[in-house]
Amino acid sequence: MNVTWGSRKYDLSVSALSLDLLAFERPLLSRGEVVVGLDEVGRGALAGPMTIGAVVITGDALPPAGLTDSKALTPKRREALVGPLERWAADWSLGSVSAVEIDRWGLRLALAVAATRALEGLTLVPTFALIDGSVNLLDAPLRFTDDDLSPPSLRYAGIAHTTLVKGDCRSGTIAAASILAKVQRDRAMRRLALEFPEYGWDANKGYGVPRHLRALVDRGPCRYHRQTWRLT
Repeated sequence: MNVTWGSRKYDLSVSALSLDLLAFERPLLSRGEVVVGLDEVGRGALAGPMTIGAVVITGDALPPAGLTDSKALTPKRREALVGPLERWAADWSLGSVSAVEIDRWGLRLALAVAATRALEGLTLVPTFALIDGSVNLLDAPLRFTDDDLSPPSLRYAGIAHTTLVKGDCRSGTIAAASILAKVQRDRAMRRLALEFPEYGWDANKGYGVPRHLRALVDRGPCRYHRQTWRLT
């Protein structure tokens, strides 16, 4: 159903309900900001990389129908959305940190490194970030001085930003970032499962489910586990 309000016509069909997902982006776009949405995947896993997605938009074209938090979608639906999301975004990129880097820097700083890598992979330069959660993923309060531990420069730490709790269901760019990051990380974990099938990563993606925990007790951790974490 179409409804006209003023000079604009609005589509109220189910596929257009994603219009609400631009509620945070639209005011920023109207003042000329290049908006990037950021979300992470793999923060709570015991093994594998942690990945952050970055999705940039410069206009208010409606996002693909069905866009929402990646955790609310089936794997098949997430995969189906990848192409439409890549075409919808003005630019997008992913940044990851390995289990070794998470052990080296700690989770908070590793998140900032992954987010920095995601933005460094963009062609467009964002001027404003919408970030899922309650903390700025692009910055970290701690800085190491030891040359062997120092992370790359967090060059986007000062970018203007807004943090959004449950942003992956409230913001189109954040939701898109969550899906692209989730699909990429799931693919990576399935590849690692071919090397270490005993942990069941093809199904659990490195999280602490019973099969994974039993394998840790029986076999111990491998090089893709976060060794500084309490794994069992």
